[in-house]
Amino acid sequence: MYKTILFPVDLGEESSWSTALPQVVELCALSGAELHVLTVAPGINTAVAAYLPADSADKIREDADAALHAFIKTQVPSDIKVHAISRQGETVYQAIRDVAEDVGADLIVMASHRPALSDYLLGPNAARVVRHASCSVLVVRG
Repeated sequence: MYKTILFPVDLGEESSWSTALPQVVELCALSGAELHVLTVAPGINTAVAAYLPADSADKIREDADAALHAFIKTQVPSDIKVHAISRQGETVYQAIRDVAEDVGADLIVMASHRPALSDYLLGPNAARVVRHASCSVLVVRG
């Protein structure tokens, strides 16, 4: 069935993972797939960077990585083979597509919501991933 599943999450928005995570776990358990959980931390633009400490980008990346590992530890069952991937400063949809290619994903699973709500990972990002991904995309309605 599936060998490698990519699951992008916005760690600041539970709606980006809460409805989709049970399905991702079930798919991994049924097919023995490896799970790659991705989060994309914001970058710092050059105009703002001048006013921040030099290590601010590193701190953002470290915090995102620590939060992702904590998420995996508390939310993903220990019998699922899982990899944490954090990116920074990229557009969300491009990071999802790039990571899917990098890990050889044969499925991307993303949460969705009612169109009236706003969410970091969804809307235009989900639409772009669906249109341009080279693998199947499962969008789970919340």
